[in-house]
Amino acid sequence: MDKINAVITGVGGYVPDYILTNDEISKMVDTNDEWIMTRIGVKERHILNEEGLGSSYLARKAAKQLMKKTGANPDDIDLVVVATTTPDYPFPSTASILCDKLGLKNAFAFDLQAACCGFLYLMETAANFIRSGRYKKIIIVGADKMSSIVDYTDRATCPIFGDGAAAFMVEATTEDVGIVNSILRTDGKGLPFLHMKAGGSVCPSSYFSVDNKMHYLYQEGRTVFKYAVSHMAEVSEELAEKNGLTKEDINWVVPHQANIRIIEAVAHRMDLPMEKMLVDIQRYGNTSAATLPLCIWDNEENLKKGDNIIFTAFGAGFTWGAVYVKWGYDGKKE
Repeated sequence: MDKINAVITGVGGYVPDYILTNDEISKMVDTNDEWIMTRIGVKERHILNEEGLGSSYLARKAAKQLMKKTGANPDDIDLVVVATTTPDYPFPSTASILCDKLGLKNAFAFDLQAACCGFLYLMETAANFIRSGRYKKIIIVGADKMSSIVDYTDRATCPIFGDGAAAFMVEATTEDVGIVNSILRTDGKGLPFLHMKAGGSVCPSSYFSVDNKMHYLYQEGRTVFKYAVSHMAEVSEELAEKNGLTKEDINWVVPHQANIRIIEAVAHRMDLPMEKMLVDIQRYGNTSAATLPLCIWDNEENLKKGDNIIFTAFGAGFTWGAVYVKWGYDGKKE
């Protein structure tokens, strides 16, 4: 019996129309375009500012584009998984809302929460469902409305984040392409450095938590920067070595779009030119679980069947890892 591989067969994406520029940010906090570009690398970020819309709206727009591009029949979708840190509600899952909006009748669905590393974990999760032989067609989505948890009076964090979503179709194949291998890690010692203080079962919402701005993300930037650079570079190199990939064999690295200096430092440590790093942070900022698939959506036309791609990310938890993908089709401009 031929080996079953999980291959990415299409990508869809969506970012909201409203663009928050550095000039506008500089009117909110004491900063400017030069400071933001030098230290973070973000020129603009897209913000979902319509009332009553959350991450499921972003996910739906991306997934609908994906289904249209791939010609997928809604009845053929077996599973939907959404990676998000900003779900519409504590329950039900954002994935369940998405199933309803997409008209999917034969799929089961759930959310996966691994912060900025969520989509990395999603790829391995979907691949294993496919490898089991029981599932043929899976939609995975990274979607985050980061503006809903950003404090726009905090100059250290508010320039970083944006809203967006992107989705992959993952299918079964017997070709020698697809999601090949991964190394995924978690270290709970990262809790103090990147978290949201309130809103969970340890510290439920209250007048006190709201008044003290405890429902916004908290980050110790220097510590996160240090760990992100070392862990993303080390795990990517380990994965490449594990799969016999030389620097010349790697066509692309898709790094989490957290900070341009992190991306440059990872490239330097891996001894790779920046030309091999897919980067779109300047256009979207850090969209958390959406950054990896959005990067592919942005660069799909440059990808060729058989390209060796390493995805790598780092997020709260701490969570980090790398996934090796042998790309499954020639990209084309829509």
